[in-house]
This record gives sequence, structure tokens and C-alpha cells, in this order.
Amino acid sequence: MWVGFVEFDLLLGDVHSLKGKRSLVRPLVAEVRRRFDVSVAEVDSQELHRRATVGVGLVAGDRRHVVEVLDAVERLVAGRPELELLSARRRIVTSED
Repeated sequence: MWVGFVEFDLLLGDVHSLKGKRSLVRPLVAEVRRRFDVSVAEVDSQELHRRATVGVGLVAGDRRHVVEVLDAVERLVAGRPELELLSARRRIVTSED
């Protein structure tokens, strides 16, 4: 069993309130969940209106699948014009670790 996760540090565009932040983060979380069937949530920076930390995780039978899915999620997030991807921290482990 392989477990992979990635944590995205995001700078949001022209956002001036937490309500504006939600209008960008919620659709992103919903799209990632729908397209890739992974666990995804805003995991940090909830009190900041121009920053968001979004975590994505999945479990699979082989490492290659985990890498492919996390790569695709990262491309999707990086391609969103309304936000800037500041960093992506990734970890992949096996149940034998």
C-alpha cells in the first residue's frame, strides 16, 4: 500500500475578505475532489484572506499511480489563473516504512 500527499501553499489574487477567499478555495477543492477522487481540504491559513494551504491525499496499490495523480493535481492547481502556487510539499510512503 502506498500513501501520498501534497500540501499546496497558495497566494490568492485580488481577495479582500474571507468570503472572497472562500469563493476561490471552495471551487478548487471541489474540482480536485471531483476530477481525481482524492481527499482534499483547506488545512491551514484559514484566518488569512490572501493565503491558503490546501492538502491532497490518496492511497493506492502502486507508487506509480500515486505519483501520476499527484502530478496531475499539481498541474491543475498551478494552472489556475486566479491564484499563485508558492510551493508544493509532497511525500509518498509505503506501508512498510
